Amino acid sequence: MRLVARGVTFTYPHAQDPVLRGVDLDIPSGTSAAVMGPSGSGKTTLLSLVGRLLGMQGGAIEAIDADGVVRHPYEVAAWVFQTVSLLPDRSALDNVAVGAYLDGADRDLALRRAEAHLAEVGLAGRERDSARILSGGEAQRVAIARALASRRPLILADEPTGQLDAKTSAAVLDAMIGAHAERTVMIVTHDPEVADRCDMVVELRDGEAHVLRGGPHAARRTPSSRVRGAGVTP
Repeated sequence: MRLVARGVTFTYPHAQDPVLRGVDLDIPSGTSAAVMGPSGSGKTTLLSLVGRLLGMQGGAIEAIDADGVVRHPYEVAAWVFQTVSLLPDRSALDNVAVGAYLDGADRDLALRRAEAHLAEVGLAGRERDSARILSGGEAQRVAIARALASRRPLILADEPTGQLDAKTSAAVLDAMIGAHAERTVMIVTHDPEVADRCDMVVELRDGEAHVLRGGPHAARRTPSSRVRGAGVTP
């Protein structure tokens, strides 16, 4: 699923200046894109516009499938929020299965997907634990597994590894953007190691998007070239 933004502008109420001043962005299908920039640069604002958590003020954002069919991105996106939102009285397995239910999977298929993705993010054996007793990092991994279980072609993630240690971050990034993943992933992050794992790095600066690496005309990197700590700076 290709994600295209053209001339996106946004100003918060009572703000003197726009936070986004005409963002143009083209994320090819199957690409993982890290969106970086200082606090207040509009990273989460842009992500929220893509996912329709905020209403558009100017410009357009489209998701385009392999047949050229244009969709609203929120219709084909799964979210991983910075603030974890789980059903506290349900199990980790049930929480992940919600992602599959939303896309029409029956109970057996949803639970099979949920079990597989919990294992993928390092939570095998915790399937029956109530979400209420999970640590912040474990809950975030459940939220990531839920997005993966949806099978939606676009994942929108806001600081998905912010509560995770380096080893666990590497595991969940493998699940989200590993070589086997065919989804388009847009990740807001402050972490240069997360950005280095992505195919494309975009910096928001002065209300505009600047591609630091990757893009529609760049070759996809091989898995072996996704080496953490290679020095991409925000």
